[in-house]
Amino acid sequence: MAAVHDDVAEFALLLRRLKERTDRSYAALARRLDMHASTLHRYCTGEAVPQDFAGVERFAVLCGASVEERTELHRRWVMADAVRRRPRPPEGRAVPSGDDTGPAVVADLARSAPAVVAGLGRPAPAAVPDRRPPLRFRPRHRLRPRRSPVRSVALALSLVAALLGLTASTAGHLPAPGAHPAPGTHPAPHRARAAAPAPLTWTADDHTPGLTNCGEDYVIAQPPQKVPPPPHPEDIAAWATSQRAVHAGTTGVRITVQGRGSAAVVLEALHVRVSSRTTPAAGRGTLYSLSDGCGAGITPRFFAVNLDAYQPVARSMPGDDGAGTPVPAIGFPYRVSLQDPEVLMVSARTESCTCDWYLDLTWSSQGRTGTVRIDDHGRPFHSTSSTGLPGYRYDRVSYRPGRWVPIPAANTNATAD
Repeated sequence: MAAVHDDVAEFALLLRRLKERTDRSYAALARRLDMHASTLHRYCTGEAVPQDFAGVERFAVLCGASVEERTELHRRWVMADAVRRRPRPPEGRAVPSGDDTGPAVVADLARSAPAVVAGLGRPAPAAVPDRRPPLRFRPRHRLRPRRSPVRSVALALSLVAALLGLTASTAGHLPAPGAHPAPGTHPAPHRARAAAPAPLTWTADDHTPGLTNCGEDYVIAQPPQKVPPPPHPEDIAAWATSQRAVHAGTTGVRITVQGRGSAAVVLEALHVRVSSRTTPAAGRGTLYSLSDGCGAGITPRFFAVNLDAYQPVARSMPGDDGAGTPVPAIGFPYRVSLQDPEVLMVSARTESCTCDWYLDLTWSSQGRTGTVRIDDHGRPFHSTSSTGLPGYRYDRVSYRPGRWVPIPAANTNATAD
């Protein structure tokens, strides 16, 4: 558990060091980053981990971090984000083992318990002290109860049966004495061993502030009076689940891949699988945009997917480092290990379908190959078109504390880009 806390603490330490370079307060920096000052303070003290790296990168650029420092900050964030996603062990009380109740404890209980006269329920009178010297027992000469012949025979038979079972599990099922396979038949093959797990782990988050931290759009079958305000970035998943929201137009998925050990795992390719494709229903709901300002750069591990294509493909796209410097597209293969994770950003867009889809990530390591399925906790990702839907955005400037206001029809499609 110390390593778990160290990952978050080291990430927070890097944030504090960057913040100390400036003469700005948390409130001043938070205004430049479009976030609450308390949220930024929690990040810098290790009380919380940002859900998306885009805001962290803008913070680093604002504090004058170099490219090497931003790279190290990204690596530390990936490690801390993996800790944030790791399920916590259930809290429970430790059960003492049977060895904790020894002869000394029994003797203490015997001395502390008052004697009771049989049949009367009253304490017995104090016994006359015994002045005879105490008997000394040596543990190596303790008397052991003699086993009866029946118990000895049963124990011997159990031991023989266990040895036979172990031999059978090692060499296969043993035929019964005198039994022979029937003519024309073959003995049953040995049961194959269970396949070893993949040498990597992964997490996928499809409820993020979007590729450029502009916020994504959702379709909800509720009027604006019944839809709560946009949540903080770390609460988008819970907000979308409570409203039964469906991704509208563009769906951003952030995938974090990490090796299980020090051996390198090569990520070979990423394939898109569409499991269901239907025409969007006319009355499927209303579009709600969570956009609240932009400004973050696009990370280089960025893949664009056109779900309307007959066979969608994940295409590697160029990006920038957050400061306006272009970064060329970096395609497969990638290499990961326990200490060198990788973050892949996938942006899937549809204009004409309601689609269920998932991703297949192929890998190779130490002579082994395999494929892992990337999905939404065992279910496909779900996306629908926003074309033709009425749209709303949340206005905190003209209305206090805020209100859903209509989006002009001409700008509805632009919010999904």
